[in-house]
Amino acid sequence: MDQVFAPWRIEWVKREDKNPDVKECVFCELPERDDARENLVVAASEHAYVLLNNAPYNPGHLMVIPHAHGGDYTALDDAALLDHARLKQRALDALDAAVGPDAYNAGLNLGGGPAGGSVDDHVHTHVVPRYDGDTNFMPVVSDTKVVVQGLAETYDALHEAFAAQPDASDPGEDTAVPLDFD
Repeated sequence: MDQVFAPWRIEWVKREDKNPDVKECVFCELPERDDARENLVVAASEHAYVLLNNAPYNPGHLMVIPHAHGGDYTALDDAALLDHARLKQRALDALDAAVGPDAYNAGLNLGGGPAGGSVDDHVHTHVVPRYDGDTNFMPVVSDTKVVVQGLAETYDALHEAFAAQPDASDPGEDTAVPLDFD
């Protein structure tokens, strides 16, 4: 089996100054801030929210994050689990409408460092849109990953796609789109 290594990602993972303006937990603090757009919080439901990844593997790489702080997925209560699952469904719908990927990778990094995540004390699900041909010669030959869309453009497209969903309302571009599953 061939393996392709991405050693340039380690600089981002091991950086010292990860979030200098965060006091405790980045995933607890970001949805509480005033400017959702600036903080890349694109949508929210009662128990979870959607955050664009600030170092995306591909355009539209986002995370669905329960509001409840904790790194143990099995500790989430039924309401948080159901809301998290529903928001993942809505995120897939929004990504289909906004960026039209050919497939997805979705998953949780649980258990700390060996799992691959940089935040291990707050459960979150990564959803990475995948495109035919997105693994090409650039990362293999030249140690370069090309992300073809900026975060602001991706945020705008996803915000619009979330706002168009039947259980959503559009609060304006600087506020996360609220979704009500009841």
